[in-house]
Amino acid sequence: HLTLVDERENERKKELAKSRRQWFSVAEEVLEQASAYAKEKDYTICHTGDLLDFVSWANIDRAKSFCLENDVFMAAGNHEFSQYVGEAWEDAAYRNQSLDKVQAAFHNNIRFSCREISGVNLVAIDNGYYLFEQEQLEALKKVATQKKPMILFMHTPLYTENLYDFIKARGGDSVYLMATPVEKMDWYSEHRFRQQRADTVTKEAYAYIMAEPLIKAVVTGHLHVNYEEKLMSGAVQLVTSCTDVREIVVK
Repeated sequence: HLTLVDERENERKKELAKSRRQWFSVAEEVLEQASAYAKEKDYTICHTGDLLDFVSWANIDRAKSFCLENDVFMAAGNHEFSQYVGEAWEDAAYRNQSLDKVQAAFHNNIRFSCREISGVNLVAIDNGYYLFEQEQLEALKKVATQKKPMILFMHTPLYTENLYDFIKARGGDSVYLMATPVEKMDWYSEHRFRQQRADTVTKEAYAYIMAEPLIKAVVTGHLHVNYEEKLMSGAVQLVTSCTDVREIVVK
């Protein structure tokens, strides 16, 4: 959640940065920790989105330098495309206003890409708006035809009953998960219900991910907490926070 601005931005963006910085004051420190550790160990950094808190030239420049300094594999989050946080309905049209501008900072396709490391397919998928698209699902199934184990990196965590209960107990106006059953959303605000309700493709993608034995782990973010749970398929879902760096060992 980088909150950088400079003279290239208008006063509204500068005020946004000032207000958002109070929540994400350690963003640069965390990036430096990740960078130093990755260089020491010769590791790839896998990021599950919201590296940017909003679109600004300074944030994009910092993301670009981070990717030049490190081997970064990136999945987009919802904030990657946020012009002014909370300003508008977030959908494909809104995302596409800044997609090219943001994508230029990263080396892999931040909406869907696959990279093989040591016989394992790392797959980055943008589900930051709680939805899967048909092209993403088809691409994921195509990766599976290689018959290699997969680790998915996505922004929004997958619904499980335990994670739902854990997040609901923390308070708030929703649980911010992908493919939450509609009967579990009856207490959501109208906005959150409309925003997070799964469509047909998303439900199909959810069922596929939950059942595909080649998927060994799903690494997500979005909730700003650390959480770990085994899915019914035997895969592990790891939810990562935005205030620390985690080393993931694949055996």
